[in-house]
Parts: sequence; structure tokens; C-alpha cells
Amino acid sequence: MEYNFLTKCVHGSGREGSCDESGAVSFPIYQSATYAHRGLGKSTGYDYSRLQNPTREQLEKVVACLEHGVDALAFSSGMAAIATLMELFRPGDHIIAENDLYGGSIRLFDHVSSKNGIRFGRTDLSSASVEALITPDTRAIFIETPTNPMMHVIDIEKTAEIAHKHNLLLIVDNTFLSPCFQNPLLLGADIVVHSGTKYLGGHNDTLAGFLVTASEDVAEKLRFLIKTNGTGLAPFDCWLILRGIKTLSLRMEKAQENACAIVNWLQKEKKICKVYYPGLPENPGYEICKKQASGFGCMVTFEVESQELAAHILDNLKLIQFAESLGGVESLITYPITQTHADVPRGMLTANGITDKILRLSVGIEDVRDLIADLDQVFASYPG
Repeated sequence: MEYNFLTKCVHGSGREGSCDESGAVSFPIYQSATYAHRGLGKSTGYDYSRLQNPTREQLEKVVACLEHGVDALAFSSGMAAIATLMELFRPGDHIIAENDLYGGSIRLFDHVSSKNGIRFGRTDLSSASVEALITPDTRAIFIETPTNPMMHVIDIEKTAEIAHKHNLLLIVDNTFLSPCFQNPLLLGADIVVHSGTKYLGGHNDTLAGFLVTASEDVAEKLRFLIKTNGTGLAPFDCWLILRGIKTLSLRMEKAQENACAIVNWLQKEKKICKVYYPGLPENPGYEICKKQASGFGCMVTFEVESQELAAHILDNLKLIQFAESLGGVESLITYPITQTHADVPRGMLTANGITDKILRLSVGIEDVRDLIADLDQVFASYPG
């Protein structure tokens, strides 16, 4: 029997099973570094937790189920997942990357992957032709959609067709929409990336990352790398993400409902120059997002009229917290130019429209009336 998404969040596919006979409803935390064998050639299936752990295995099966993958791998952070992913490539390989990516990804590509001989071509893949950047050495295309923080929407299916025409991997960071609203593997992507710290965990209490793939061959290579690099997620953190996933669908739906109400309010505030949200019909990617996703998400970016107003907002919000990260039950506001994108070269920031007037809001599940009241008081108290 194939379960619907909300049921999968609570129970997985129903085929994961349990590692003991206790009948525990909450999957156990196997806090063990190593596992005893019953004799020579008589393994329990587990040897050493760097290779695999029952709690991590359960989490990976659930995430693979949610993303319709053949395998998922759980890492100690989203960046650990992407860093391991880059080990699929060799010196001289070329990767085409979306311009507007999370700053940590750009930092990794520019300062670590490039040092290791991997070259990158960048453009706005929501509007430019990806084929113009393909070279004989190109091996993959790396995108986010919607992008962080400017909310560009990239056509996954179209990009996958181009990638496969040229024998390239399509890698999609699906953190912003989560498997609740978007399933890139069903649209032709080869590998999906998640910062599990965000919506999958959902409570700002642990770090995690995931790679999910539709390819047995890619899965085998990634399994070798996670075993060799030792970047797997620890058992207790796996349990926290498993617990978070149980309410993923409920949290995403409520936070999206709140986000839509806040977007409507922001559009009426005269001190705001522009609101960036995929669910706005004027967003260039609106129709594409409607086609490839079942929701527009809970992330909102907006531009205010001055740097001074941005600083006033960050200093004076009372309920919405000024903090890095996103995707938790609490609403958080971030200043990309000094936080998530602080290490991005200034020219790239300018080209992407990330200025000292841009703010990014991760909308949580609070009562939206309280969130709007907090925004209202901070704009009303600005003396400018």
C-alpha cells in the first residue's frame, strides 16, 4: 500500500521495520559506536557507526521515501553533505552553478572545490540559457529553486532535459520547499540536497544534511564517500530529525499560510520597495513554481527603502528573532549581506541584487496576527 505524504512523514513507507522487538513507537536511539559479531562471518548487518547505525538507517529510509529516491544519506550538516557531494568530481571537471545560491555553498565552491581543481560557470539559471555554459569538461548543474535569498525559480524539468542530453548530473538543493512541496527527483533531477537543519528538523535544535538520489550507481559512490570521510549524522541527531519530520507537513502548511498573509501585509507598507516571494503572480517564476511544486513555501525576502531602516527593523523586532538559519517553528529574520552571504564577493552580491536593504524572513507557525503586529510596530516606530 502506498501512503500519502502526511502519513509517510509519521510512518515512513511502512516498510522500514524496527531493529528490536520492543514495540517502541518512537524509533530507538542506537547510541553505539561499534557492534559485536556472533562469530566469524556472522555480522548483524552493522559493524561500526561511521559506516552505518540503525537510527541513521531509519532516518535515511524515511527521507528517501519522502523524496522518491532509491537511497538517502544523512550527514552532520548541509555543508557536510555538499562537501561530500563535491568528491564525486575530479580536478579539471566543470560544474554550472546558479548565481544566487546560499553563501555557504558559494564559499565552498570558491575556496575549497576550486582549490581542488573543480571549475565553476555561473549564471542566473532562471533566465539565461544553461546550454551556453556547457563545455566538454562539464559534469553537473547545481541549482536551488527557489534560490536563496532572491527567490528565483528555475524550471527543474527543463534543466534536467538539458543536463541529460549532455550526460550531466542535475543537482537540486530543495531546502526551501522541502519534499512537502517539491520533489525534484520526480522532475528529472539526479541528486537532491537538503539542509536537514531547516524544515526537516524544524525546531532549530540540531544540524543535519542529506543527499538523496534516484541512481543506484550514484548511491553506491556516495556510500563509499560517507564511509571514508566519516561525515555521517550521529544517532541522537538522527532521532531529532526523525521526530521533526513527523510534523513536517503540518508545519509547512501552517507556515506557508502565515507567509502568504505577511506577504500581503508587506506589499501595503510604503517603506518597502519590493517583496520577493514565488507565490506572487508578478514573480517571473510564478507559473513555473505552480507547475513543479505544490506550494510556494514559507520564505519571504523584501527590500526596504534604506540601510538605516533595515538596521532599525533588526534592532527593534520583539517577537521575530534576528538570527541565522530558517525553517524552524519560530519566525527568524536574517540580514544576508552580513550573515548568510557575508563571504560572497561584493560584485556577485551586487549582481544578484543582495544589498544592505535586503532582509530575509523565515516565517514560522506563530499566530500570524502577532507576527504582523510585530512588523507593524517596527515600521511605525521608525523616525525616518
